[in-house]
Amino acid sequence: MAAQVPREIANAIVDPKAYADGGRIDAALRWLRRHAPLARAEPDHYRPFWVVTRHDDILEVERRSDVFRAGDTFTTLTSIADSAHIMTVTDGSPRLLRQLLQMDGTEHAVHRRLTQGWFMPQKLSRLEARIRVLARHHVDRMAGSGGHCDFVQDVALHYPLALILELLGVPAEDAPLLQRLSGEVLGSSDPDLSRNRTPNGAEGAAIAGHQAAVAELMSYFAQLSAARQKMPGDDLTSLLTRATIDGDPLGELELLSYCIAFVCAGFTTSCTLAGALWALLDHPDQMTKLQDGNVPLDSMIEESLRWVTPVKHLMRSAAADTEVAGVKIAEGDWLLLSFPSGNRDDRVFDEPFRFNIARTPNRQQAFGAGPHLCLGRHLGHLQMRLFWEELLGRLAAIEWDGVPRNMEANYVCGPKSVPVRFKVH
Repeated sequence: MAAQVPREIANAIVDPKAYADGGRIDAALRWLRRHAPLARAEPDHYRPFWVVTRHDDILEVERRSDVFRAGDTFTTLTSIADSAHIMTVTDGSPRLLRQLLQMDGTEHAVHRRLTQGWFMPQKLSRLEARIRVLARHHVDRMAGSGGHCDFVQDVALHYPLALILELLGVPAEDAPLLQRLSGEVLGSSDPDLSRNRTPNGAEGAAIAGHQAAVAELMSYFAQLSAARQKMPGDDLTSLLTRATIDGDPLGELELLSYCIAFVCAGFTTSCTLAGALWALLDHPDQMTKLQDGNVPLDSMIEESLRWVTPVKHLMRSAAADTEVAGVKIAEGDWLLLSFPSGNRDDRVFDEPFRFNIARTPNRQQAFGAGPHLCLGRHLGHLQMRLFWEELLGRLAAIEWDGVPRNMEANYVCGPKSVPVRFKVH
């Protein structure tokens, strides 16, 4: 008989507040890795699903994409009520958008190839000088804040998005709008970020706010793509308006979804930058090693990705009867891949609850694996490396200037406040 996740732990896994309180979700996932590494959960208000918590099992599911599919049902945790709402407004589809992470097989491969060349190291090397200018600008912005700032609100949210918007051909003056909307899409369950501010969690408010923010982003990119059809430029939006699949233009929903995915992807880099600074402030010995040049920046970035793991889960559905780690999975079953759990698996990571910037090897799972391996992983890594080069070259001292806080979110989650005071050269 398959193991059953205790109700309290099952409810923690779906609860956005558990991810804001890192100790609560860490304790729940640690218990599962030890006692029920692949078990069936039946949380309140959600359909049952399997929770995959060990590193190697997560990797197996991701690589077996022919059996464990992304596009057949909801790709992220969605309650029964929200599922019904989405399928009502989409005429039976389990998604508001048509993004790469919701596609499988040939369809996924063909759509991915449309932009993949933009995110390969050779292409990115030509962008490095521009990314450094942006990194320096945002470090200057931090330096000019009077010796104290909220690193999330004043720096981390702005820097990754600035480049993404340039690549999309978005006017710089529209950056505040798109930053707000991406926060509302990914932070719809957080009372400080949601369009519908509902501290008491009014039923349906989160999905309504999410849907409204998605609709506004779609309207924005519909106008931008229409302008690019008339006057193309050397940007990703223009590329997508000209793209064809089997001789036909890319569908409007797919085009708009692509643009929205790029904007929201910048949010995960923001989360990792902010989470890295939080970890360094909590582990001053690691900050000293970094500032002394005793550890390569690339190693610190890999550990930051493992430590923060901004994407907390993805869902898969079984296309046939199968098994994983000796557990029988039935056709149609829903599985949750818990990336924070995989990144704390002591079978793979020595002392996984220690932030160790010299960790090697580091098989972190923040970028996923298999066909859905993150398209922008090289870009995110480059942005972080150049930012840290610029900041560390200026930073004389830094410490806490308040209490940091995480988002309340179970899909993409990271710090929403990192108050610091500092001195720069």
